Amino acid sequence: MKNILIIGSTGQIGSELTMYLRNLYGNEHVVAGYIAGAEPKGELRDSGPSALADVVKAESIAEAVKKHHIDAIYNLAALLSVVAEAKPRLAWQIGIDGLWNILEIARENHCAVFTPSSIGSFGLETPPVMTPQDTIQRPRTIYGVSKVTTELLSDWYFHKYGVDTRSVRFPGIISYVTPPGGGTTDYAVDIYYCAVRGERFTCPIKAGTRMDMMYMPDALHAAQMLMEADPGRLVHRNGFNIAAMSFDPETIYASIRQHKPDFEMTYEVDPLKQAIAESWPDQMDDSCARQEWDWEHHYDLDDMTKDMLDKLANRLL
Repeated sequence: MKNILIIGSTGQIGSELTMYLRNLYGNEHVVAGYIAGAEPKGELRDSGPSALADVVKAESIAEAVKKHHIDAIYNLAALLSVVAEAKPRLAWQIGIDGLWNILEIARENHCAVFTPSSIGSFGLETPPVMTPQDTIQRPRTIYGVSKVTTELLSDWYFHKYGVDTRSVRFPGIISYVTPPGGGTTDYAVDIYYCAVRGERFTCPIKAGTRMDMMYMPDALHAAQMLMEADPGRLVHRNGFNIAAMSFDPETIYASIRQHKPDFEMTYEVDPLKQAIAESWPDQMDDSCARQEWDWEHHYDLDDMTKDMLDKLANRLL
């Protein structure tokens, strides 16, 4: 049985991944790592162990790993894309300096490490349609630069020291649990909140702007599935393209209107978000993930829309 440390357990993905893995491996085997001032609350706090685990304070990570006999680390500490552009130095400290700390501790304690990359690791020169697994990556945001560095540094630790590093390039993640917090793809979460509340939605992304998206249950499954994959089959490691659905604002709007025909949407384009969105792929080719560790998604847009509206209605109304 693995003992797992989730770094960033109170964040957008980490809060759900912690509970997902506790359900699979047992509460006592999954430690919720947190930073001072962002301690776990409610079920996240009460259902299993927690530990201070601040990526910029290596000693806190080392102490948590040794105390809880950790052999797998899910490193979810990062600033989202728009926030990172406003705080580039902090984005680098968390994303890269913090990753170095984690990889060093993993090397010393024989831990496997999952650190997600992103569609943000690509740039304008990248083929936008069926973006290959191996292709040019020249991002123009600090978020993207840090993600490319994450992939390369993780691969280096595998080849140099044998650290079992693995990652996926997440598309935009859509969830009914955690409110959006500064990502370029957050409009695809906000729109459901407005629909359930009966409010008009103002879209910050231009009509026709396609981006890869994924429903949170599929994202959680991908992370866990890759970490359990047979290493002998892995040609790639950091990071795998994974895909589920690709749409523009009009398409998600139409999907919601099947359930809420009176729902209205207008546009007020955010120049920064639009520029970032246009530098990201429309749709990634995830055939390597499907071949090397049998990746498959379960939710398409209409399945997700129905579930999002139902779940948000229960939470908000």
